[in-house]
Amino acid sequence: MTENKQKTETQEIDLIELFRKLYLSRKKIYKAIGISIIVGFIIGFSLPKTYQVKVSLSPESGINGTSSLSGIASMFGLSNASGGFGEDALTFNMFPEIVKTTPFSLEMLQIPIQTQTEDSIMLYDYLDMEKKPWWNHVMKAPGMIIGGIISLFKEEPIDTITTINPFQLTREQSKRIRMLQDVLEVETDKKSNMTKVTVSLQDPLAAAIVADSAIHKLQEYITDYRTRKAKQDYDFQLSLCEQYKKEYFEAQQEYAQFADANRNIILQTVTSEKDRLQKNLSLAEQIYSQSMGQLQVLRGKLQEAKPVFAVVEPATVPLVPASPKKMMIIIAFAFLAFIFESAWILFGKDIYHDFKNEMKKKD
Repeated sequence: MTENKQKTETQEIDLIELFRKLYLSRKKIYKAIGISIIVGFIIGFSLPKTYQVKVSLSPESGINGTSSLSGIASMFGLSNASGGFGEDALTFNMFPEIVKTTPFSLEMLQIPIQTQTEDSIMLYDYLDMEKKPWWNHVMKAPGMIIGGIISLFKEEPIDTITTINPFQLTREQSKRIRMLQDVLEVETDKKSNMTKVTVSLQDPLAAAIVADSAIHKLQEYITDYRTRKAKQDYDFQLSLCEQYKKEYFEAQQEYAQFADANRNIILQTVTSEKDRLQKNLSLAEQIYSQSMGQLQVLRGKLQEAKPVFAVVEPATVPLVPASPKKMMIIIAFAFLAFIFESAWILFGKDIYHDFKNEMKKKD
């Protein structure tokens, strides 16, 4: 019991001593906090305002149902015509990965957007117009000077969105793709299949347009993938229907002309030829009818393959910037200044003097 009391008294004495040191050095702490507030104020007001738009997208559940086509398919002998799309190589959970691909980024960079201060401009050009903090320009100044000198002796091709070669991108084009990927984020909840698209840009109108365009691009991407095979089958069947329709009309015309030319003629050869033409007409009509039925099935299959999306939270133009949070930056700098200055007063100064004395003794 006596040892515990002594430990408690020692701890209390140590805490009192620590607070006493901090109190005696309060002016230094106030000074550090004041300087940090000024630094935080400068940084907070140097960062450009950024507006954030969030859009939520949810795919329709149960899009793989095929019972509605099974009866029609069986009528035309197409047992697998309404087959499902149960396992796809491309799923809704892959939206975040799709956004990071080069083809998707290049399509997004080519969309025209509208800003609050400019007319219509390509997203590719707008990304290079966004403001940067002043220290970015200071850090990049040496590289810009060297690049300017090199450009005097080296001709570089004009870099525009119309000259992009996806197979061989330029350094500037790769930079724009990275810039787009930094401002465009996509997250998917695997449990609910809810996809959230977040766009952060300095212009609120541009941010809303880019978010809305990203949603539509993702919808087109997944719809094109899921309907590609069904559309190929439909287009092929449509061409067959056109061919069978032509053959049916030709058989019908041939039969009508022969019947009109041999009216009231009772000859075996005429009768046989008329029967043959009539059978050809019936066969052509049957084939054409069946092909049209198959076309209707494939049309239903194509429509069924198209996924339906529900935009839970549409894109809207934000009124208030999402960042920078100036007050939070100032408070964070003030808090860090208090922590570091207190640590230096309580521990750092003694450690530094001990280390300095040891170095002098060694010398």
